[in-house]
Amino acid sequence: MTQVVIQPSYGLPRFRRHWAQTLDRPVPFTEPRYSDTLAAPERGALDALHPTGLAHFWGTTAKHDRKMAGLGTGDVVLLTGRKHVLAIGEVGLSFRNPGFAGALWHPDPADCGWDNVYSLLDLLQVRIPYEAVWALPGFNAGDNFMGLRFLDRAKGDAVLGGLGITTGTDGPGLAVA
Repeated sequence: MTQVVIQPSYGLPRFRRHWAQTLDRPVPFTEPRYSDTLAAPERGALDALHPTGLAHFWGTTAKHDRKMAGLGTGDVVLLTGRKHVLAIGEVGLSFRNPGFAGALWHPDPADCGWDNVYSLLDLLQVRIPYEAVWALPGFNAGDNFMGLRFLDRAKGDAVLGGLGITTGTDGPGLAVA
């Protein structure tokens, strides 16, 4: 079963900087500044999933450790901000590594750092208004999708079907109808 996650990603200025660093362009994770922070199993898995040595990344704070343990390869993430789904990604590797997250985003010590990181096998920049999601079964008008949200199966299926999302595990690659 494909897990669907809604993750606010663009509201605060620091999130917009993070977006520019790891979603607007892929990260060359084989460069020493990144690879030196990876454990051997993490590096091996990233190399297998992203043989070009490039990947997009996103993450969450440690308070989401338990939720993030359920995120896996092929899951779908809706990255939101400004009352829109701004990107849709298919998860590659999900792992907990504060050092790697720090290398990616250089957090301000006054802010919470991100411990959980995930790579994206594919990333589509989109601009889907929240109203399109609110119109799907199980959603409510006016929901601004605050906070990381793992959808239950019914809502996840509604999002995948209602937005016409297919993944590489379900078809030829990530696509939105």
